[in-house]
Amino acid sequence: MRIDEGAGALVAGGASGLGAATSRALAEAGAEVVIADLNAEKGEALAAEIGATFVAADVTDAEAVGAAVERAAGAGVGLRVSVCCAGIGWAERVAHKRGPHNLEYFSNVVKVNLIGSFNVLRLAATAMSENEADAEGERGVCVNTASIAAYDGQIGQTAYAASKGGIVGMTLPAARDMASRGVRVMTIAPGLFDTPLLAALPEEARTALGEGIPFPSRLGRPDEYARIVLEIVANPMLNGETIRLDGALRMPPK
Repeated sequence: MRIDEGAGALVAGGASGLGAATSRALAEAGAEVVIADLNAEKGEALAAEIGATFVAADVTDAEAVGAAVERAAGAGVGLRVSVCCAGIGWAERVAHKRGPHNLEYFSNVVKVNLIGSFNVLRLAATAMSENEADAEGERGVCVNTASIAAYDGQIGQTAYAASKGGIVGMTLPAARDMASRGVRVMTIAPGLFDTPLLAALPEEARTALGEGIPFPSRLGRPDEYARIVLEIVANPMLNGETIRLDGALRMPPK
């Protein structure tokens, strides 16, 4: 899939962290990027910096995501790339001394991470279906973001791991659903990355986390995630699969 001809690209959760790096990389590659995010201040600033468009959107809001998709689909050759990086976390054991896991919090994590990702996927894939196919019959590619917690969920990560496991689980059937329309579906499962979530930790703690990764023994960089997105876009044989991006890390129980 070529994006150097003004192709539309949507990055949900694209104002910071992995999403911001992806927004920059897609813009540098020649795509017309639409950043969809709840943080208007960061989103507008990044859009101005890279020549993108910002649309305020909650990934669980069908109308808001639909507006962002419509904006991206209005690019020269239509919406060709959709990347969903939006997500939240929550730490709580299934049962603990204060009682059972809070059901509302579990539901909210699943709603944002899994249902939100599916909301972006279904609307973006529908718009891509209307594109004119390229020489290989391709109309677009959708990339979701899971986590190695989908495989190695730690103590207290039941909600997060369940939501990310759901993203992994829907990758292949979604790719099969969209195969006849020439739309690919992929997922990236990052390990420990230097994002705003980890930025709040003391430097010693961040260093220790990085040293626990086999190689390279450091936190992942957001631009390394973005480079995988660009490779997925460029390589038409990447479809229906989840790529672990974790430096061979396998998370311990805690």
